[in-house]
Amino acid sequence: MPKPYQVTVICLGNICRSPIGEAVLRDRLAASGLTALVSVDSAGTGDWHLGQGANVKSITTLTQYGYELDHTARQITPSWFADIDLALVMDTNNFADVAALIEISGAQVELRMMRSFDPALSGIVEPDPALDVPDPYHGTMDDFLTVLRMIEAASDGLVSELALRLS
Repeated sequence: MPKPYQVTVICLGNICRSPIGEAVLRDRLAASGLTALVSVDSAGTGDWHLGQGANVKSITTLTQYGYELDHTARQITPSWFADIDLALVMDTNNFADVAALIEISGAQVELRMMRSFDPALSGIVEPDPALDVPDPYHGTMDDFLTVLRMIEAASDGLVSELALRLS
């Protein structure tokens, strides 16, 4: 059996946006019957939260809207890219940081912004701040819900594209 297509969702600390992205994307892949073909994980570019669980507001938001998440924060390093097919970042700062890590790694990895897969934003060329998923870390529960809705729209678009790519 071939190795699953590997998607790694990446934000700054791997406790807010990327865990939400991981949970939503896994849910959408399962609903589309693509779980055996696509593997999803997440990481952060920074090391502040290594070993911690997801932010309590992320967990609360995910649980409230029916998503499951078992998560421990990790930091991405250049060695990871040998096994990643798609690095999916949350904002333009993550894009720049991950592009530098990919260059160091020498691997051939597709680097995309999460919201570039939102059909409503399809005309925007990456990287562009208009595609940023804002960091809700210091925000309210409404900010976390906004992030969830952005990620849901982008995940729907990504799963549609992956279904075409992998068929």
